[in-house]
Amino acid sequence: MIRAMILVLALIAAVPAAAVQPDEVLSDPALEARARELSARVRCLVCQNQSIDDSNADLARDLRKLVRERLVAGAGDQQVLDYLTDRYGPFVLLEPPRMRSTWLLWYGPFALLGLGAAGIAVAAMVRARRREAPEPLSAEEQSRLEALLSDEAAEADGTREAPR
Repeated sequence: MIRAMILVLALIAAVPAAAVQPDEVLSDPALEARARELSARVRCLVCQNQSIDDSNADLARDLRKLVRERLVAGAGDQQVLDYLTDRYGPFVLLEPPRMRSTWLLWYGPFALLGLGAAGIAVAAMVRARRREAPEPLSAEEQSRLEALLSDEAAEADGTREAPR
């Protein structure tokens, strides 16, 4: 029982906690919810694989404050994201926009998958072409084959002794 409780506590402690500090939390719950949702969509420029909502970096804290300041000033969600994108570039968004400069990012994996499938198909066709029917045996080869097969058949029947 004690081991189970320790395991549960360890699992709870392993869950990443949001890095939002108490002094950052807005008094309006609706604005705070919007700020948290936006912060989850913005990349920490220091950590790069975390949102600013999850990061403890100083820059992430500054960005969280900036998001909250813009929301309190009356900016809409898209306006806040546009402001951050204008200031830091599209890299600041955890999900980059689909535009010409990010096509490779969005569609590159599918293109590589298609190229791989095409390569496999071409290799299969080449291999099938190599498996052409073998040339027929000449009369001499055919007679040798029949002689060998008749000797083996005789050995199997026991009518002829195998050489020692």
